[in-house]
Amino acid sequence: QVQLVESGGGLVQAGGSLRLSCTASGRTFGNPLGWFRQPPGKEREFVAAISWSGGTTAYADSGKGRFTISRDNDKNTIFLQMDNLNPEDTAVYYCAAGRTPFSPPGALRTNRDNYWGQGTQVTVSS
Repeated sequence: QVQLVESGGGLVQAGGSLRLSCTASGRTFGNPLGWFRQPPGKEREFVAAISWSGGTTAYADSGKGRFTISRDNDKNTIFLQMDNLNPEDTAVYYCAAGRTPFSPPGALRTNRDNYWGQGTQVTVSS
């Protein structure tokens, strides 16, 4: 089992920045980790993911150039640095972990059995 706890959400003005954190516990060795989000009234969507080593990343087009995913395996934590936020980024952000060790981070997009955190709210005001 894997447990994921997100933090760092909040209210920010358009153009501002936030840094989300997700700390994983349990059987996390080798797992790719990533972020999804669910805007109000919409389905959950992929945001970014990172491999166990941190050497491979994947991003949705919506975040390219503005979002940066990173990880600190010593702390079992991943981060999502979000810059130049806009109101369309308003959503509940969820941390996700793949179940297959050393699978590519992009696999999180299509996995049907990811582990999930409880989510953290990000609100961007205009």
